[in-house]
Amino acid sequence: MKAFIFPGQGSQFSGMGKELYNLEEAKKLFDIANNILNFNITNIMFNGTTEELKQTNVTQPSIFIHSVILAKVNKEFKPKMLAGHSLGEISALTAANVLSFEDGLKLVKIRSEEMQKACERQNSTMAAILQMDTAVVQKTCEEIAGVVVPANYNCPGQIVISGEQKSVENACEKLKSLGARRAVILPVGGAFHSPLMNPAKEKLKEFIERMKFNNPSCPIYQNVSGKAVTDSELLKSNLVKQLVSPVKWEQSIKNMINDGASEFIEVGPGKVLQGLVKKINSEIVTTSLSF
Repeated sequence: MKAFIFPGQGSQFSGMGKELYNLEEAKKLFDIANNILNFNITNIMFNGTTEELKQTNVTQPSIFIHSVILAKVNKEFKPKMLAGHSLGEISALTAANVLSFEDGLKLVKIRSEEMQKACERQNSTMAAILQMDTAVVQKTCEEIAGVVVPANYNCPGQIVISGEQKSVENACEKLKSLGARRAVILPVGGAFHSPLMNPAKEKLKEFIERMKFNNPSCPIYQNVSGKAVTDSELLKSNLVKQLVSPVKWEQSIKNMINDGASEFIEVGPGKVLQGLVKKINSEIVTTSLSF
C-alpha cells in the first residue's frame, strides 16, 4: 500500500514549485495564494534567496503551497493513508479534503505568524541529538534547569530537543558528556513543539475552533499520537496540541507500516522525510511525487 507523507520546515529551496506554474490548475492556486497572503509568495518561491525563504512567514506557506498543489495536480495521488511532519500535517489535512486550499493556507498563515511572535518573546532554539538513547535524552531534559524538552522523535538515533537557549545549550553539553555522537544547535527561529509555543497555541486554537473540518478521505497519522485519525473533531484538537507537543514521527511511520504501508511517497520539496523513513525501516521503498 502507498502512503503519502508531507514535509515540514527546512525542506524549502529557491525554485520550489516553479515547474508546476505552467499547469493551468496550479497557476490558479498560486494566484489564490498570493491574494490570501497579500504578497507575491510565488516570486519568492521561484526566485528568492536562501535568507528570504528562511523567514517563518515565508517558509511555512511556501512548503504548504508546493506540497498541496503537487498533490492536487497529480493523478497518481490516490491516498489510502497520510502523514505530515509538523507543518506538513496541515498539508496532509488539506490534501485529504479536511480543509479547502484557501482555509488550509489561512491556517498556515496564522500559525506561522503566531509562531514567529512566540519566537520573538524569548531567546530560544532547538538542537539535534544524534546516537543517544531516548530515555537518556528525556531524563537529561528533565534534569536541566529552565525549559528544554524533546520536540521531534524523528528516527532511531535522532531526537530534536527544544527550549530556552541556555537550557538547550546546557542539555547539549550534558548529552555529549554522556556519549551522544553529536549535539547540534539548529538554525531555527525558536523553540517549536515546546511549552514556549503556548501563546501561539492559544491563538491557533481560537482560529481552528471557528473552522469547518471535514472528515478526511483516508486515515491521517497525526504527530501528537502517531496514530491513525479519521474523526474531524479529534483532528482539530490534535492539531492544536501539536504546537507544544513532540512530533512522534518514528512512531507514525512504524504504525503506518504495521497497517500495511509498503511504499512512502514524499509530496513537496526535498527528500528529508524519505531519509528518515529509510532510517526507521531500510527495506521500505521511498520516492517523491512528481507531476
